[in-house]
Amino acid sequence: MTTLLPPKLNNLPASLPIEGAVRIELEEGVPVFRASQAVQTRVESLLSKQQSSQLTPEEEQELDRYEEIDDYLSFLNRIVRNLFQDQSQQGS
Repeated sequence: MTTLLPPKLNNLPASLPIEGAVRIELEEGVPVFRASQAVQTRVESLLSKQQSSQLTPEEEQELDRYEEIDDYLSFLNRIVRNLFQDQSQQGS
């Protein structure tokens, strides 16, 4: 059996709030980790600016770091979902 490791995060965006950056929702009894509304708003702002003009190097780096966090949360959500699916299949 292969052990899956989450992607390594080398740095976090400076604008990432220390508290309230991630929210947890339940979908069919399974916890799902998502970026908070404040984080989503910042990412949308950066993406909007990227489409209309050029981001500064700092903003590009910030957006890249948010994308890494998104990949990390997606990985965690897949692992949690798979664990719940495995558990429910074993219980059947």
